[in-house]
Amino acid sequence: MTRPITAGVDGTEESFAALDWAAREAVRRGLPLRVVQAWRFQPYEAIDAADRDTQAGWVRDALTEAARSVTGRHPHLDVATDVVEGETVDTLASAAAEAEMLVLGSRGHGRVVGFLLGSVGQQVIAETTRPVVLVRAGDQPTTEAAGREVVVGQQGEPDDSADTLRFAFETAAARGATVRAVRAWTLPPVFAYSPGSMRLLDEAGGLEPFEKKALAAALQPWRERFPDVPVVEHVEIGSAGQVLLSMAGRAQLMVVGRRAHRTAVGARIGSVAHGVLHHADCPVAVVPHA
Repeated sequence: MTRPITAGVDGTEESFAALDWAAREAVRRGLPLRVVQAWRFQPYEAIDAADRDTQAGWVRDALTEAARSVTGRHPHLDVATDVVEGETVDTLASAAAEAEMLVLGSRGHGRVVGFLLGSVGQQVIAETTRPVVLVRAGDQPTTEAAGREVVVGQQGEPDDSADTLRFAFETAAARGATVRAVRAWTLPPVFAYSPGSMRLLDEAGGLEPFEKKALAAALQPWRERFPDVPVVEHVEIGSAGQVLLSMAGRAQLMVVGRRAHRTAVGARIGSVAHGVLHHADCPVAVVPHA
């Protein structure tokens, strides 16, 4: 089954930027585009208030117009539109489950503003098992050229980041871009060392050589699968979020993994994905771990 690239729109400038991004990516990958808008009937007490069918018609007309702007730029792209009545998060999570990826608009910078305005996107990311790409209003096609890289974070063992690396390499291959694979490391407390880890570090020649070997091992199968994709291996001491954000200026897309954490108030994404989503100006793809 061919999965579409799905864009969620809501009439905002950010969502239209996400729609444009999704359309370009669908063209590159040879996939259809699905445009989805969640909608709920808003009853009003005014005598002349629109009924359910009228309101639904307004939403469908706006969605059709948004899709028409895409087909005007990409006349051969297969585009479908879908107005779904229901809660926004549930609707988008369901749409993501049937998609190659879900693309949403992202609003706000900073810890507080970004959290409040980006809460829907964060909830969808935490709930879905498919990649979600967040795009800001200022995104332009020109950022996908001029040598900008697909930056991807790698952590842990090779299998821990397999899905994240796959997404990054597939995207880079479709764009003719370079992958910059970033592995950040910090000095662990002394009590974290075991005899086995000490032996591995000794064989590697120290902490930084050990991290470089770990990154190379994780990248090896993807280098073999995508031999035409240039790769830069980047190992740097520091927190993963800070190191990745320092690469944002050279990125046309940043790719991070995530594990959703269940709490008393619902699912939450990890701190690295959370920080990158709020502070990176480039589009960010969040890929769930298997």
